[in-house]
Amino acid sequence: MNTRAHSILATLFVAALGFSQTSEKDNQVEITVRNDYRYITANGIPNHRHGDNCPGTSEFGETVFENWESEFLQMGFYVILTVFLFQKGSAESKDPDGAEEVDEDPEAHRDDEDVPPPVRKGGWTLSLYKSSLSLAFLLLFLISFIGHAASGARKYNEEQLEHGSAEQVGTLGYMGTPQFWYESFQNWQSEFLAVLAIVVLSIWLRQWGSPESKPVHAPHSDTGNG
Repeated sequence: MNTRAHSILATLFVAALGFSQTSEKDNQVEITVRNDYRYITANGIPNHRHGDNCPGTSEFGETVFENWESEFLQMGFYVILTVFLFQKGSAESKDPDGAEEVDEDPEAHRDDEDVPPPVRKGGWTLSLYKSSLSLAFLLLFLISFIGHAASGARKYNEEQLEHGSAEQVGTLGYMGTPQFWYESFQNWQSEFLAVLAIVVLSIWLRQWGSPESKPVHAPHSDTGNG
C-alpha cells in the first residue's frame, strides 16, 4: 500500500471517529436534557453543536492539519539531515567510508537514457530539481502549519463564544497561544522519536525482505541497506 493510500485511510479514520464521538455526545446530552432539563437551564450549559469532529468543521480541520504538519516536518528534516549526518551501522544512513550513487554529479548523466528532463536541461532548472524533494516537503509543511493555525483559531473563537466571552483571535494570534504550540510539539516529538528509533534499531535488528533493513546476514558494522 502506497503513502497516498495510507494518508487517505488515516483521514477517513479520523472522520469516522469524529462521527462516532459526536453521536455519543449527542446521545449523552439528549439523555441529560430529558432527565433534568431544569438543571441544564439553571447552570447555563451550552448547546452542543452537531458534527464538531466531522469533516468541514474546525475540530476536524485542526486535527488533520496538525498531524499532516508533523509528518511533513519529520520527512523534510529526515531528507535534509541524511545528506550531512551519518550513523555507523544504520540501514538509514549513507556509508561515511564509501562512495554513494546519490552523491554523483548529475551533470555527468545528462545524456543518460530516460534521465529526468531537468537533468538534461541543466542550469537553474537542475539546481532547483536537486533539492526539489526537500522543498516539496517544506512547502507541504508550511501549508499544513498555516491550516492548523487557521482551523485552531476558528475552533478557539467558537469555544470562546460558547463560554460567553467576546475574545477572538486571528490565525497569527492563535500561533502565539500556548495551546497551538502544545498541539504542534506533542506531534513533532513523537515523529522525531520514531525516526531516531529506526535509525538506531536498524544497526542491530533486521527485517527480512524490507528495504528499510540491512540484509539479515549483514554485520552490525555495515552501514546502509545495500
